[in-house]
Amino acid sequence: MRKKRKLKKRELLPDITYNSVIVTKAINLIMWEGKKQLARRIVYNALEKIREKTEKNPVEVFEQAIRNVAPSIELKTRKVRGANYQVPVESSKERREALALRWLIKYSRKRNELTIVDALSSEIIDASNNTGLSIKRKIEVIKTAESNKAFAYYRF
Repeated sequence: MRKKRKLKKRELLPDITYNSVIVTKAINLIMWEGKKQLARRIVYNALEKIREKTEKNPVEVFEQAIRNVAPSIELKTRKVRGANYQVPVESSKERREALALRWLIKYSRKRNELTIVDALSSEIIDASNNTGLSIKRKIEVIKTAESNKAFAYYRF
């Protein structure tokens, strides 16, 4: 068995255009089958579309969307005496950011827009205005966590 020690997090380099680590994480999550250049083009075009629509700094709008979508608590499944319980657990800053990015990209793919660039930019703008499918997902998770507060003593 290996020793239980904290693994060192790998530092991501900020992207070239916007000098932001969050944009790099979004590019890595959009990327499929190693096509990073295509993922970069999608994210950069979506950010340009955000600049055109809102006339604000697109990275600030993107960061605001992530702050709005990020859940403060999440549910983890815990098995106790043969029964599975959804236990509400406070999530760390890194986990909140990862969930928010994952939900933004997941629900932008589900949108009925013409291109992924349009869908991603629309979902980011909606999330920065506290609307959209990813915000609905956050509210749903928080409501479920509130209803399962009785199982909080099963925490990990």
